[in-house]
Amino acid sequence: MKAIQIKEENLSLWKNKNFLLLWGGNVISSLGLQMYTIAIPLLIYEMSQSAIAMSAMRAVEFLPNIFIGMIAGVLVDRINRKKMMQCTSLIQFISIFAIIVLLLVNHLALWHLYIFGFILSSAGYTFGNANHSIIPQIVAKEQLTSANAKLSFVNTIIQTAGPGLAGALLALVSFTSTLSVYLVCLLLLFFCVQNIQLPTVAKEKPKSKGFWQDMKEGIAALLQNKTLLTPTVTVLFVNLASSLIIGVLIFYVTDKLGATEMQIGLMFTISAIGGLLGASVVSQIRKRFGRGNIYTFCLLFDVVGVSCLIFAPSWWTVGIALGIRTFSTTISNIIYFTIRQEFTPNHLLGRVAGTSSMLMKLTLPFGLLLAGLWAEWLPIPILFAISAAIFLILFICLYIHPFRKLV
Repeated sequence: MKAIQIKEENLSLWKNKNFLLLWGGNVISSLGLQMYTIAIPLLIYEMSQSAIAMSAMRAVEFLPNIFIGMIAGVLVDRINRKKMMQCTSLIQFISIFAIIVLLLVNHLALWHLYIFGFILSSAGYTFGNANHSIIPQIVAKEQLTSANAKLSFVNTIIQTAGPGLAGALLALVSFTSTLSVYLVCLLLLFFCVQNIQLPTVAKEKPKSKGFWQDMKEGIAALLQNKTLLTPTVTVLFVNLASSLIIGVLIFYVTDKLGATEMQIGLMFTISAIGGLLGASVVSQIRKRFGRGNIYTFCLLFDVVGVSCLIFAPSWWTVGIALGIRTFSTTISNIIYFTIRQEFTPNHLLGRVAGTSSMLMKLTLPFGLLLAGLWAEWLPIPILFAISAAIFLILFICLYIHPFRKLV
């Protein structure tokens, strides 16, 4: 049985049924998520006209990474990962359904969005952890970079077309109809996951010693893995710099640059093209350069992208500036995910992913709320300048750090 499974894992990824189902589920869920990502901030803006309310929603969506990160990791390692993905996709479906119903009966309030946004994000985060942890179970080790690149590539394609489509839908129909697309996508995702068959060998893992002990093992595994810990700490500060941008971006282009829903969608489409390029070239770049060097110099692209954002005079120039950042972020994410999958035993991967994700997201709620408060009284481009300075400092630190030559 093991020999058959190993043979299947070493097939071309496009002939691997389990990978195709995972890939297809990512296509569907990414498309639906674009509807939600564009619709919800604009819905909050229509309801409140407040930058604080918009950035608060983004903070709420990141809170699960902090509060349930390690707990989700333990659950992913303890429970069948396929069942976990099914359960969390169903929770997301119920959350979106509740928002749609409240919209239809005209009783939706901001606090409803915050509560269901938290639930949706919690389920989505846990689903993502299980999705990340399942990849080494269904593909060979030497295929991890390629598998992550293919998943990132298709997600970026959806991110390229999705915002424009979401903006067009919002211009033509209601928020309810746009969110209904996400509802259908979540249902299709559930059926994709249902047909995935995990190899029997993947169930061979040490017996649990208790919930807290499992959490401690995940923490210890991360702290002892210096190859993974360095980029994890780096992302902690990358997320701080990013949160100063994403917390006010839609408010900035809407309120200050006068962009319409359609233009916002097209702006994110332009931005996603950078990610598309990054996902398409990462495998070739990896053949020529070490992962440490690639990861380090991606930060230099971040400096350039955010610096351009400071002086962008219109929505489409903002899109170009974001595209430079998306190019580097896509490459660095693929490199990071591959390092985490390759250097972590699979029975610990859920916990290490949960612990590292929690650590990386600690600064996000603070940055998002700070950005919202800043935007109410102070010029937003100054925030972008602060963000660029953080990226530059991180690049210098990693350039002189041994990590650059380790992997």
